[in-house]
Parts: sequence; structure tokens; C-alpha cells
Amino acid sequence: MNATCNGSVWQEPFNYIFGIYSVLLLVLGLLLNGLALWVFCWRMDQWTETRVYMTNLAVADLCLLCSLPFMLYSLRNTSDTPACQLSQGIYLVNRYMSISLVTAIAVDRYVAVRHPMRARELRSPRQAAAVCVALWVVVVASLVVRWRLGLQEGGFCFRSHTRHNFSTITFSLLGFYLPLAIVVFCSLQVVTVLVQRPTTDVAQAEATRKATRMVWANLAVFVICFLPLHVVLTVQVSLGLNTCAARYTFSRALSITSRLSDANCCLDAICYYYMAREFQEASTSATSSKTPHRSQDSQSLTLT
Repeated sequence: MNATCNGSVWQEPFNYIFGIYSVLLLVLGLLLNGLALWVFCWRMDQWTETRVYMTNLAVADLCLLCSLPFMLYSLRNTSDTPACQLSQGIYLVNRYMSISLVTAIAVDRYVAVRHPMRARELRSPRQAAAVCVALWVVVVASLVVRWRLGLQEGGFCFRSHTRHNFSTITFSLLGFYLPLAIVVFCSLQVVTVLVQRPTTDVAQAEATRKATRMVWANLAVFVICFLPLHVVLTVQVSLGLNTCAARYTFSRALSITSRLSDANCCLDAICYYYMAREFQEASTSATSSKTPHRSQDSQSLTLT
């Protein structure tokens, strides 16, 4: 039987640093995503595929940020209370919903660029909305299954047991590595098509370069924010933690990489400004005309 490990994972100065970081992240994330949601819902006329996906992404990021203080507070003890389960459940749903939506955006781009003729049938705001609804259902349902299995294996909350159970970590890994493979594949395919596409003038060449940089930037944000956390979880599953020293090391790594993944909420909001031209126009001019526009990624990725 594994021995019980007592004591704090971090010394007091580090707890203050994490606290300051979390407060800054919360304030900045709420402001940026609140602005994004306001613009998407009230400052834009035409619903595009990008607008549908990004609105859902802003909602997911806002929900994660709102649950963050309660989730962090629940980490102060090891009891598996209903409040702990609820706050951490909301946190996890929206983390993996963000991952799923980024994956959907990557697939949408891939279809638009790689299969432009079929894109007319496969891409529409209504179909994008249906995809978002399906993703919400799948993510919530998977978390319910994870919650039930977690209760059977010792507790659902992050610190309700000294060793994270196998099934809950497996759900996290499946919820990331499969989307990661899809995002990488779609991004590389899109970049390949854009680079190989002939340009007829300077403006078109610049639009292609901007679209390529946007795809690379989105991929980099996705990998930097989420890969370290899931590498730590992979190591946990592969090696196991049989000593207190190993558990403390894992807990520290998990704390750092989890906070890094939370930064994705702010980085997503920054990316909004580069993924839709109409977002930039609507957010900078409250008195601008109501002329509908195509999204920047749609314009850039469907160059002729």
C-alpha cells in the first residue's frame, strides 16, 4: 500500500506567485473574452463559420475563467465535496471544450482550403452551430463518465487522492492527443496548400503570408499551452508514483503546466483579432456601417 504523503507541495512564496498569476490571468481573460463575446454577439451582422466557432470558444474560455477561483480554492484540501466536484467539473469541461473547438476550427480551415468545391456543401454557419452543439454534448457526457469512474476509484477531485487514478487521466489524454494529431495534420495541409498556391500580385502574396502566419501562430499556441500538461499526465500513467518525492515532483509539474494551459484563455482572445477582419472593424469602430463581411480567414484561405 502506498504511504500517505503529508505537507504542502509549494512553499509559501510560490503560493503567492501562483496567486498573483491567477488573479492577473482572471482579470485579463475576463476583459478580453468579455469584449470578444460582446463584439461577436452584438457588433457583427453576418454569422460566419468562424464567428460561430469563436463565439463558442469565448463562452468556453469565460466559463473556465469563472470556475478558476473556485477550482483553485478546492485544491486547498483533499475532501471530495460536491462544491469541489462541480467547480472542477466545469473547469475540465471548458478546458476540453476549448481543445475541441480549436480542432473544429482547424478542420474547417482544412476543408475550405484542401477541398474548396466540397466546402460549399460542408461549410455553413448552421452546420458549424450543429458541430458546436455536438461537441458540447460529447465533452459533457465524457466528463460525466469520468466523474462516475473517478468516484469508483477513490474520488473525482484533483487532490482527493494522492495518486490520480488511471481512468480519469486516460480520458484527459484521449481528449488531447487525438485532437492534437488532427490539428497538426490540418494545419500542415493548409500551410502546404497556401505555400504552393501561385500568387498574381503583391496583395495576394501578402494575404497568403498573413494566413500562413496565422495558422502557425494558432498551432503554436495550442501546442505550447496544452502539450506540457498532457506530457506530465503521460509520464504519470507510464511510470506511476510510488514515493512521496515522486508525487511531490509530479504535483509541482502538474501545477505549473495547468497554469500554463489556463493562459490559453487569454491567448485565444488575442487570436480573435487576427482570425476575423470584421472583429477588428467592429471592435475599433462602434459607429461603423453594418455592411457584412467575410471573415479574414475565409478570405485568406480561399485565395484564387
